[in-house]
Amino acid sequence: MEHLNKKGFPKDFLWGAASAAYQVEGAWDAEGKGRSVWDNFVRIEGTTFKGSNGDVAVDHYHRYQEDVRLMAEQGLKTYRFSIAWSRIYPTGNGAVNEAGLAFYDRLIDELLKYDIEPMITLYHWDIPQALMDAYGGWESRQIIDDFNRYAITLYKRYGDRVKYWISLNEQNYFVSYGYETALHPPGIKDKKRMYHANHIANLANAKVIQSFREYVPNGKIGPSFAYKPYYPKNSDPESILAFENSEDLMNYFWMDVYAWGKYPITAWRYLEEHGLAPTIETGDFELLAAAKPDFIGVNYYRTTTVEHNPFENGVGSGFKNTTGKKGTTKESGVPGLFKTTSNAFVESTNWDWDIDPQGLRIGLRRIATRYHLPVLITENGLGEFDKLEEGDVVNDDYRIAYLKSHIEAIQDTISDGVEVIGYCAWSFTDLLSWLNGYQKRYGFVYVNRDEDDAKDLRRIKKKSYYWYQQVIETNGEEL
Repeated sequence: MEHLNKKGFPKDFLWGAASAAYQVEGAWDAEGKGRSVWDNFVRIEGTTFKGSNGDVAVDHYHRYQEDVRLMAEQGLKTYRFSIAWSRIYPTGNGAVNEAGLAFYDRLIDELLKYDIEPMITLYHWDIPQALMDAYGGWESRQIIDDFNRYAITLYKRYGDRVKYWISLNEQNYFVSYGYETALHPPGIKDKKRMYHANHIANLANAKVIQSFREYVPNGKIGPSFAYKPYYPKNSDPESILAFENSEDLMNYFWMDVYAWGKYPITAWRYLEEHGLAPTIETGDFELLAAAKPDFIGVNYYRTTTVEHNPFENGVGSGFKNTTGKKGTTKESGVPGLFKTTSNAFVESTNWDWDIDPQGLRIGLRRIATRYHLPVLITENGLGEFDKLEEGDVVNDDYRIAYLKSHIEAIQDTISDGVEVIGYCAWSFTDLLSWLNGYQKRYGFVYVNRDEDDAKDLRRIKKKSYYWYQQVIETNGEEL
């Protein structure tokens, strides 16, 4: 839809930025914190770029006051951050670590001092290692109670000050990378176990949303989904069917459960036919249906184009580019359903991610039309090789162009009638990019470190920092 007059951003639009505990905090074993699965996983040779880890990260744990002052100067309206479960419960359950709770008290109060809305993510991939050792983490239904206990602890401690909460971050990625491709902990390649763990994660997500209604009745909560809208390669009916298959299995398979408490018919039939369906127990679907979120959080970075993939001799798992060497990603797919292919109409990043701002608009419209829920953009950003120039200058015009085009697409989406609550750019400072080390930079603020040396961790404002400052000041009128 083209608009003669576009709607402006709402007056209370939440302009923000986001991060995750393991990627920024450091202090990995400080003040009683237990180990998370990532604390162990990064120590396995070959798992991350140059063996990089989050032991120090960008030391947000000790520098949060400086970081929050920079957020305030930029004008952020909200800051989305995750809480490290093992900082609160070092063994995943049992005794609470008061020092961990106190750190987040300080962070929340510092944000509120500058009128920045805190936005808490309950889980951003760093399950306590103790729970993985005790019962296999997400593969055991015991985690439902442990996760709920942890969530209630946070609700009771911070619910008076924090009104926006994210339950699970990118469930589709932490189960697929953890149990299908083995790129993330626990490093397993077993689709049956993946769908089993995923169903339990769905139940845990529903349980903490139920509890939220009791402990933070005036707050809002929803999961954050890594939404990668799919396109058919062309109008060949085989391509259209591949597109339908990919949306069902790779997107609606999660979002339908969040919104309606049930799995898509065709995707579930695929699981049954291939012996991959998880065990369903009495009361599962009742719990899932009883925990409708207040919004769908969307982490958006790219779209993917697909075509027919035959069952016999079809393409399976491909190769993920974690080095920034453009063009090294290989096709992937599910035989009998779909396979990925290039899109000649969009450019891509050095990590082979399609740059497609219209895809964000398309995706948000699909969510609004299908689920009739507001959307909150919980992540969107560009990871690139930033260069620190003489005089402490970082000219990241490419990031400005990327963010500008996506914010314009959000305004178009709002003009289309979609309710968008806010926009959290990824990320505020540079951070550890999981498998990609510190070379892949996302932040508005450059952090002076690399894979080999933490250096002085100095904070340096990039050109994009000042650009986003102006965007916020004018509520999106000046891009």
